[in-house]
Amino acid sequence: MGRLAIVMHGRDNVATAVTDIPARTNVKIEVEGRLRDIEVIQPISLGHKFAIRHIVSGEDIVKYGEVIGVATREIGVGEHVHISNVESKRGRGDLTGRTRG
Repeated sequence: MGRLAIVMHGRDNVATAVTDIPARTNVKIEVEGRLRDIEVIQPISLGHKFAIRHIVSGEDIVKYGEVIGVATREIGVGEHVHISNVESKRGRGDLTGRTRG
């Protein structure tokens, strides 16, 4: 079986699925040249993220070395990282009262 997920930067605390991953799958990831095994707890769809280490509530979510959001609750290793447990830190035009156009 080929690579199931990628981690692009040593600061990342999430991996990104490069294919659909069933629950309870053991996924090998490479972080800064070191291989690690992570058991994915829930099904992870292509392009979605899962935690590669324990993340505490209020901690930044880091993908590709960049902060993309903040954890709204604790997230366990192998857990899906998505809108149910992350709040975006990126600007949203719909929240500023401005319209796009």
